[in-house]
Amino acid sequence: MSKYDAVIIGSGLGGLCTAYILAKHGMKVCVLEKNRQIGGSMQIYSRDKTIFETGVHYIGGLSEGQNLHQYFKYFNIIDKLKLQKLDENGFDIISFEGDDTYYPHAQGYDNFVEQLAKIFPDEREALKLYIDKIKETCADFPMYNLSNKKKDFTNAWHLQIDAATFINSLFKNPKLQKVIGGNNMLYAGVAGKSPFYVHALVVNSYIESSYRCIGGSSQIAKYMSENIRAMGGELFNYHEAKRFNFNGSKIESVELTNGEKIEGNLFVSAIDLSKTIDMVEGNQLRNAYKHRIKSLENTVSTFLLNVVLKPQSMPHLNHNIYHLVNHDVWAGPFYNEKTWPESVAIFGNTNAKQPEYTENFTAMGYMRYEECEKWWNTKSIIPNDVNYRGDDYEAFKIEKAEKLLDLIEKRLPGTRAKVQSYTCATPLTYRDYIGSRDGTLYGALKDYKEPLKTFITPRTKVENLFLTGQNLNLHGVLGVTVSSVVTCSEILGNPNLIETIKDSQ
Repeated sequence: MSKYDAVIIGSGLGGLCTAYILAKHGMKVCVLEKNRQIGGSMQIYSRDKTIFETGVHYIGGLSEGQNLHQYFKYFNIIDKLKLQKLDENGFDIISFEGDDTYYPHAQGYDNFVEQLAKIFPDEREALKLYIDKIKETCADFPMYNLSNKKKDFTNAWHLQIDAATFINSLFKNPKLQKVIGGNNMLYAGVAGKSPFYVHALVVNSYIESSYRCIGGSSQIAKYMSENIRAMGGELFNYHEAKRFNFNGSKIESVELTNGEKIEGNLFVSAIDLSKTIDMVEGNQLRNAYKHRIKSLENTVSTFLLNVVLKPQSMPHLNHNIYHLVNHDVWAGPFYNEKTWPESVAIFGNTNAKQPEYTENFTAMGYMRYEECEKWWNTKSIIPNDVNYRGDDYEAFKIEKAEKLLDLIEKRLPGTRAKVQSYTCATPLTYRDYIGSRDGTLYGALKDYKEPLKTFITPRTKVENLFLTGQNLNLHGVLGVTVSSVVTCSEILGNPNLIETIKDSQ
């Protein structure tokens, strides 16, 4: 039974960043991962000799001088990553059934305005104002911008209005309103709930710059883990945490499902919040706090279709596609099962050896967990915990895959003839591999009507238990990176941590 200064539960990016920072500050750390692969949503898998992402399909803010670039410089990985910049004049393309115009979201603030102003010339000033409001909102989150300035924004306007309402108030053209909100699948936006600040923080980094990882985002986890080990840290896969064991008011060890106990001075949970709460047995946490966490509404889940294409059959797709059948771009999570899919996001992957072609793509459509609840008691994690969910589940996946392919064929004619093979993932796949209770895409759903309810602090009422990950501030690569810095600042009592990151060379 080893004792560590810090035990981090979960090897998603939030857990890895936390482990790196603490190790860099001299702590003896270990990271516990329940699966074979580390990395959380950065896990990849291979089919027909091609690599598929499971969650991180593109990343923003990675150009020199931008926020995530500097964070990754501090983590000593930025120069090691193999990246491909997406089309600067349209990294995301929004399209609508029955409308032959393709609407671009371009990289660069001025270019973003310019490309859409070509289609909506009367809205040029409104587009400029939109960009200004995004910048203004992002400025209210200091660590997002590598600043340690204290700022009280609890009464900020962008917390008190939902994204859909604010976007619709800026633009007179109904189509442009839909175009601006057309990629809200990035944060599972809900009209009347998702605050504008969520929209702004997410889309801002992509507007700054947008990249794909060549060969998969698992390279981020690989290099992070190598750096953690180089500083004396340890990472263990197949180590699933079950419960915390207490000595008085403090956690003494975390017990694994195999009965092993890992001792530590402090513990950081980077896994699903409700599962963390379940690991604290007894009355060490107040029932009101437990109820608050358990009652948080989660964002919707997804159905993934991962398609291997016949060699050299599809030209290079250097942008993402968000295609909507239902022109209400905020209606995605509330689809009708009979008319599903009502929207699809398409992310291509290009082989570095043949960059002129797309070798596979991932198509994503919203799916509610309830559609898979009949198989809730099955579990399938390759290779050590495989449970066949049944012929009816396989038939369910094929039915959904074929419907999604039908929609893709309308948007990209000829795609069906180029398909070599495909595999699927459902909310149950996300639940089992990522560890969320219902396969949620992005954790807790933010609601502008209750802005403080979903602001979770890294420090808990258990004095040596801390939290990190997407539920603290924001989801996504940048969001969980910032969350790890927030958590480590609390642990280390180091208000200058952000300055250290900012000054990294």
